[in-house]
Amino acid sequence: MSQAVARPVERPAAAVEGRGPRRRGQSRLIARLLAAYTWFMIFYLAAPILVMIAFGFNDTHSRVNLRWQGFTFKWYGKLFDIPDLSQALRNSLLIALVTTIVSTVLGTMMGLAMGRYRFRGQGATDLLLFANIAAPELVLGASLLTLFITVQFQRGFVTILLAHVMFTIAYVAVTVRARLAGFDRTLEEAAQDLGADPWQTFRKVTLPLIFPGIMAGALLSFALSIDDFVITNFNSGQTQTFPIWVFGATRVGVPPQVNVMGTLIFLGGVTLAVIQALAARRRTLD
Repeated sequence: MSQAVARPVERPAAAVEGRGPRRRGQSRLIARLLAAYTWFMIFYLAAPILVMIAFGFNDTHSRVNLRWQGFTFKWYGKLFDIPDLSQALRNSLLIALVTTIVSTVLGTMMGLAMGRYRFRGQGATDLLLFANIAAPELVLGASLLTLFITVQFQRGFVTILLAHVMFTIAYVAVTVRARLAGFDRTLEEAAQDLGADPWQTFRKVTLPLIFPGIMAGALLSFALSIDDFVITNFNSGQTQTFPIWVFGATRVGVPPQVNVMGTLIFLGGVTLAVIQALAARRRTLD
C-alpha cells in the first residue's frame, strides 16, 4: 500500500523575497514613530522647566512675569533682594538637608534590617512602608496636623521637619532594601574569616556595595523635601518654605527671582544626579 508523503508547500520566490523588505520597512516606520513619540513626551515634560528657565532672563518691569519683554541677566544679580523669599529658600534648603541626613540614616538601617533578616511583624512593616508611599499627601498632611493639634505641639519649623522625615524614610528604606536584593553575603563571611570585626566588615565591604542605593535614597528624599507643598502647608504654622512663599505670591504676581531660584535648584539637582551616574558607571567599569 502506497503511503502519502507530506511535502512542504512551495511558495513563489517573489512572495518570499517581497516579504523581507516589507517587514524591514514596517520595522523602520515603527522605530521612527516610537522615536518621535519619545522625543515629543520628553519635550512635553520638559516644557514647563524650559519656560521657567527662560523667564528667569525676562526683562520685566513689574511683579507680573507672564509676558516676555526682553533679555537680561540682572535678576541673577538681584537674587536675594526680596528678604522674605530669601528666608523661605533658606528654610527649604535647611529642612531638606536635615531631612536627608536623618531619613538616610534611619531609612538605611530599616532597609538593612528588612533586607537581611526575617522577624515577626515584617509583613505589617512592609505594608506600613508602602502605605506611606502610596497614601495621598492630603491624607498624610491632615493626619499629621491632627496629631500635632491633639498633643498641642506648636506648628513651625520643627513640625515641618518631623513631617518630612516621616514621609521620606520609607523611600530610603525601600531603595536600600532593593539594593540588597542581589547582595552576596559570602563577601561578608570572607571578610570575617580574614579577621575583620563586624564594624570593619560593614565599613569596608557592605557599605561600599550598597552605597549607590543609599545615595539614590538620599537624593530622592532631598528632592521630595525641598519641593513638598501639601504636607508642609498643613504643618507649617508661621514658617514659610520656598513652595509656600511661591504659592502665596501667585495672588499678587511672582517675581523673576522665583524663576532664577527654581533654575538654580533644578541645575543643582541635575548636577548631583549626573555626578552620581558617573560615579556609578566608574565603579562598574572598575
